[in-house]
Amino acid sequence: MKFVIKLFPEITIKSMSVRKHMTKILQQNLRTLFRRYEISADVQNRWDSLIVIVNRTDDASRRRAIQILSHTPGIAGALEISEYTFTTLDEAYQRVRDAYREQVEGKTFCVRIKRNGNHDFTSHQAEQYMGGGFLKETGALKVDLHNPQVTVLAELRDDKVQVVKQTIKGLGGYPLGSQGEVLSLISGGFDSTVASYLMNRRGLKTHFCFFNLGGSAHEIGVKQVSHYLWSQYSESHRVKFVTVPFEAVVAEILQHVDTSQMGVVLKRMMLRAACRVADSMHIPALVTGEAVAQVASQTITNLAVIDQIADRMVLRPLAAMDKQDIIDIARRIGTESFAASMPEYCGVISVNPTTVGDRRKVEDAEAKFNMDVLEAAIAAARIERIDDVLSGTESGLENVQIISTPSVTDVIVDIRHPAEAADAPLVLTNNPVITVPFYELEQRVKGLVNDYPQRRILLYCQKGTMSKIHAHHLNEAKRGDFAVFMEA
Repeated sequence: MKFVIKLFPEITIKSMSVRKHMTKILQQNLRTLFRRYEISADVQNRWDSLIVIVNRTDDASRRRAIQILSHTPGIAGALEISEYTFTTLDEAYQRVRDAYREQVEGKTFCVRIKRNGNHDFTSHQAEQYMGGGFLKETGALKVDLHNPQVTVLAELRDDKVQVVKQTIKGLGGYPLGSQGEVLSLISGGFDSTVASYLMNRRGLKTHFCFFNLGGSAHEIGVKQVSHYLWSQYSESHRVKFVTVPFEAVVAEILQHVDTSQMGVVLKRMMLRAACRVADSMHIPALVTGEAVAQVASQTITNLAVIDQIADRMVLRPLAAMDKQDIIDIARRIGTESFAASMPEYCGVISVNPTTVGDRRKVEDAEAKFNMDVLEAAIAAARIERIDDVLSGTESGLENVQIISTPSVTDVIVDIRHPAEAADAPLVLTNNPVITVPFYELEQRVKGLVNDYPQRRILLYCQKGTMSKIHAHHLNEAKRGDFAVFMEA
């Protein structure tokens, strides 16, 4: 298998030295990911693209390769290609024709050719020649340059013709690790997960900091969604998950801070603690999921008062976004189902909260707060590697059964995002495969169990993380007999 990796456009307009640096990082990130999944692959760096040659041809390796290429920051898109040598334009045409003959049968089409090298024809002439050939020698309906049913894609590079078998959409953004590191304050809801994803996509290695306001259920949920974000979009780098026990801080606020100032004071305490954690980890910036005016503590004046205690940059990528836009991104990246069911702690809710931040009033309110309580919370912070956060017995995920060889009575449910499933369909010989996107699973699970009574349902996703979480949740709720299918 061979893939041509197209760089994020903003990378291509950088200076020569910056572009070289970024493509080198992207190349290393891809090598790390393929090595992590024990897939032998050669990643070659060309000036305008990368070439990935996967030395295995089985379907499981292909699906894994597509997953990696579609979820790695810095990639605008990837082309799965077949490559042949040619000496004449007609030889190149024959290769393209044979690859697309069945696809264009009875359909409108157009031919798009990119060319690099010294040839006695232009790209436009190659398109005209091949288009005419398709009309004469295949069952194609007609040429449609504006809205074709099939677009025939190929690249001619010197004496090689690369016939595009499939186009895979990438994340875009910058290669992870090319822009430094940040610490994201994550609660597991829509906003903080989307903010963390956007930082990863922008090339920032994103660590997670969770303030536990009271409850192991919330901590487990946040660990699950943080692990999911890492495994999907930043697995090329090891990051940390920090838990800061904030129960005593909340109790101190409830006892000694005026109710109208509680929300702002809590946010300032979190920033103080996050700055200390970031300093110990040598991280220069924090990330929050706050959007202007979304809640009382997020008015522009309150945010200004909150930021006054921070000794480093606070990034708010969602500052000007609407809530529905944030939810739409969460649905697309796979965190919506986590956020919708995330336990929340609402112990610090101000009555008639202030919306006009006043630094003097906030400082007067904080004067009654015992800062030793905050110091104790910071001292008790627990730092874990993100790849270890789900290994503890408290998550319950270790109890989920993993199946590599399904029995003939098992039903496989592919819960990947529809676009991901379309890029690399799961096909099994002896078992039915039903496609139910993870964000529809909760609503459709009753129908699945009724349609397949007394049968085990195996959930499938590319990496298994999402499948384990959903299977565990459904088994705990006694919704049926669920396990996870993972290819050997």
